[in-house]
Amino acid sequence: MSLMLEEARNAPERIRGQLHRNESLVAELAERLRESPPQGALTVARGSSDHAASYFGYLCMRYRGIPVASLPPSLTTLLDAPWQLSGQLALAVSQSGQSPDLVATQRALGAAGARTLAWVNTPESPLGEASDFEIPLYAGEERSVAATKSYLATLAAMAQLIAHWHQDAYLLNALDSLPSRLAMACEQDWSPAVEALVDADKLMVIGRGAGLAVAQEAALKFKETCAIQAEPFSGAEVRHGPMALIGPGYPVLVFAPRGAEQASLLELAGWLRSVGAHVLLAADESVTARQLTLVDTGHDALEPLSVIQSFYPMVAQLAKARGSDPDSPRHLRKVTCTL
Repeated sequence: MSLMLEEARNAPERIRGQLHRNESLVAELAERLRESPPQGALTVARGSSDHAASYFGYLCMRYRGIPVASLPPSLTTLLDAPWQLSGQLALAVSQSGQSPDLVATQRALGAAGARTLAWVNTPESPLGEASDFEIPLYAGEERSVAATKSYLATLAAMAQLIAHWHQDAYLLNALDSLPSRLAMACEQDWSPAVEALVDADKLMVIGRGAGLAVAQEAALKFKETCAIQAEPFSGAEVRHGPMALIGPGYPVLVFAPRGAEQASLLELAGWLRSVGAHVLLAADESVTARQLTLVDTGHDALEPLSVIQSFYPMVAQLAKARGSDPDSPRHLRKVTCTL
């Protein structure tokens, strides 16, 4: 078993411990945010962490109604932008908390008047020290270069903050059962995707809403572990140009869990099939046309976690089937430091 597969399978128990250990901390932070609501929020992250940040941004806009934007760190590190951020919330996300661009940006945003919060997996990191508040991820050491359990732990921590901030009892109850649902998701048989993609050199990954964040993450994992040129798109955007790439047999992975976005994604999957694409549809048991099974988490805000939990074991197996080592992608290191 690869480290990547082992760590992906370990994610549900890590999340179980994290949600319990962070409960009082997150509830207190959420109360502060309700007492002094931010007018907007900025996210600061790279790679998988940036995909997680887009998940938070979508939930935050959906539930709290404040705009959230992803901030390019180079505006601080290369251009020294004159930030004016009174009343804003700056949210940094990192596994290691070490990258100089994230640390410098978080410090600059705080100095410009923003309240700063960091989600970090490494205790006593420079990023945590540069932030007003820190939510530890408790994912444990991650040895595979390809992030899995740390990404899932980040999504869970973000959903917990939103649930407490919005005082959403329905979402809080769903979080209680999330680890057991993810354990089931980890056991789903996605071998049809391995068989379909073992010789692929390109594909699209499609999601929508909060699910776009895991489509982005899946596309990155295809690139770094399997050397497949995978591109993520929103189901609402793919018809605005990317459709021109579709030809007979072109592989498309569509994530269509339960929720408001499902109907449009199923319609899109049907259209893709009609023009000859090789569609791999991931959906719940109510969708008879699915090729890949999804486990219902009990709340549509948590469905992206179920999707990516089932995806990770598949892509680790796909990498092996293609003769690659998912733990050591070429040219990559676990900690990337940029400015």
